Amino acid sequence: MRHVAIVGSGPAGYYTAEALQKAGDIAIDVIDRLPVPYGLIRTGVAPDHQSIKAVSRRYEGVALTDNVRFVGHVAVGSDVTIDELTALYDAVVLATGAPNDRPLDIPGADLPGVIGSAAFVGWYNGHPDFAALNPPLDTAGVAVIGNGNVALDVARILAKTPQEFAGSDIVAHARAQLATSAVRHIHILGRRGPHQIAMTPKELGELAHLERASPRVDPADLPPEGDDALLEPGMRKSVTHLRSFAANPVAKPVTIDFDFFAMPVAIEGESKAQRVIVERTRLNDDLRSHGTGETYAIDAGLVVSCIGYQTPPIPGVPYEHGRGRFASDEGRILPGLYCVGWARRGPSGTIGTNKPDGARIAELVLDDVGRGAGKAGRPGLDALLASRGVAPVTFADWRRIEAAEVAAALDGNPREKFTSVEAMLEAIGR
Repeated sequence: MRHVAIVGSGPAGYYTAEALQKAGDIAIDVIDRLPVPYGLIRTGVAPDHQSIKAVSRRYEGVALTDNVRFVGHVAVGSDVTIDELTALYDAVVLATGAPNDRPLDIPGADLPGVIGSAAFVGWYNGHPDFAALNPPLDTAGVAVIGNGNVALDVARILAKTPQEFAGSDIVAHARAQLATSAVRHIHILGRRGPHQIAMTPKELGELAHLERASPRVDPADLPPEGDDALLEPGMRKSVTHLRSFAANPVAKPVTIDFDFFAMPVAIEGESKAQRVIVERTRLNDDLRSHGTGETYAIDAGLVVSCIGYQTPPIPGVPYEHGRGRFASDEGRILPGLYCVGWARRGPSGTIGTNKPDGARIAELVLDDVGRGAGKAGRPGLDALLASRGVAPVTFADWRRIEAAEVAAALDGNPREKFTSVEAMLEAIGR
């Protein structure tokens, strides 16, 4: 029997487990520090995008196979170390994702009211680490820094009415605070132009259907329409949405302004964020942005930085600090130690990108392990955790937590998520 441990139960972890479990004579333990699985699907995907979250049913199918086990509420680094795992398992795969915000390196970034997207998204999605965030929603102006789908998610969530959250799994504390929000002017800031966005058509199109909010684009920021022919089809559709926003401004109580060629250079305020100083940019021939020296100010008591993520280092594991990911040779870190997903690639690609990535890493593992070295595997981990008084949460336990969340849901909503580890454990009688 070959034994593999996967650290992280998000998409990369479960796609890797799915590929490995088909090999037959193999036992796979999926380890997570939280008592609940699915990682980014549960706490990263927007709560009003339930169709995307539905992929968790595929992961559930993998988790319920005989040779895959969920080992929840076990922290790698404190409850068990990487060295201990590599001694116990034939292979250890790090699928920890990139849960940390990339720092916003400008003056004033440490002021209260400046929040990274991982924290803000975690807040409205009920991640236990961020449930107590309490973002300042008593401000009319908000600056969202970034030109990707996460920036769109943040702007959309801030702009929605309480009724528009019907059918979502946004958590109660966020639902209540957003219902009394004073936010009226949202600026999405991007250093480059409409042809350089990383926003997909579906997410952009949603902004046109918000009840009380209207997206706005300055026509002067758009390149000549004929230039759109050079774009790949998906990007062309996205830019078509931006052109529609520019051509058809609608008067609504909340505005979502796309500030292109806009580089934040400082955040100012008396003891808290009050305004963002923005420098106008131009593009070089290589499409890199550079400042023009011309600046303007945006009133913003809340600033959400959506400029990317990074994988947290693990002591003893080689790491690329410049890229915010583990150092590896196409997924091989050290003998017996691998990485997959964002922990390998950095924060790029969609959820689906992790499927071929997981298959590729599984193939490497199976090639390297062969028929197995006869390590202790599951029984060894169980004995080690028991000796330390650590009682893992099983997948059966998780299904009880899930059932309690479903039972607590508002009519029409899929669940009411527990937002603390203590509440999750209480649901299973711990």
